[in-house]
Amino acid sequence: MDRLITAAAFWSEENWKNIFETILDWFMTVGKNLIIAVVILIVGNKLIKWALKLVGNSFKKTKMEPIVAKFLLSLIKFALYFVIAIVVIGILGIPTTSLVAALSAAGLTIGLALQGSLSNFAGGVLILLFKPFVIGDYIKEDSHGNEGTVTGIDLFYTKILTGDNKAVVIPNGTLANASLTNYTAQEKRRVELKIGISYDSDIKFAKQTLLDVINNTETVFKDEDIVVAVDSLDESQITMVTRVWASTEQYWNTRWELLEKFKEAFDRNGIEIPFNQLSVTINDKQG
Repeated sequence: MDRLITAAAFWSEENWKNIFETILDWFMTVGKNLIIAVVILIVGNKLIKWALKLVGNSFKKTKMEPIVAKFLLSLIKFALYFVIAIVVIGILGIPTTSLVAALSAAGLTIGLALQGSLSNFAGGVLILLFKPFVIGDYIKEDSHGNEGTVTGIDLFYTKILTGDNKAVVIPNGTLANASLTNYTAQEKRRVELKIGISYDSDIKFAKQTLLDVINNTETVFKDEDIVVAVDSLDESQITMVTRVWASTEQYWNTRWELLEKFKEAFDRNGIEIPFNQLSVTINDKQG
């Protein structure tokens, strides 16, 4: 008998009305917010994919380094999804203030622990973005004097190969925060040489001799400025200076060839190149 009364009460119109009102209240509060949150997730996901595709295409047009483009896209993707997550959490009624504070504290702690690595990482991004040098360039960093040909650039370190075939790994933070010299950034370089002649030599003849050598050197650019002049009047010599232009690839060959030819031309024409001499005088006095 009691079971029949319980069943009748359950199927009563008043009970169903209470159940319906409870479901309606839940839907009007939690359910509505849940549906809005789901819609935001779906629409936001599509918008993020569209935005990432648009940004990726713009990166390709600017010929950005693939590793930098990939990193920036990942960073943008993370930031956009983080914003959507915060919005959804707020719609669902979950307090976001404490969550943001906890994430900020965690980020600060991680940043302090990885300060050196983050500095190298930031330096790598700057190097890949602004390209003060690229793979194949010959550079010299002024902090420790390391120099060589760049063989690899990643987000944390740059690898160079020295002239005697030693591999050197340099943190990108060092390269980004200090001065460096890129010897191969331009297609041509100026070759400057200084050579001394004695005060007894004819300056005009010496200048013409040097000029003849320069004009007969194939690797010198003849359409660029060629300078042959007196650089200084020193204690024991007149210092001549020559300035010519050559391709970056032929810089050292041009320099070595000119030095050798200058010496040979001076020897043929009797032009003396002074060198330090020590004269000793011995006075033999008999007492």
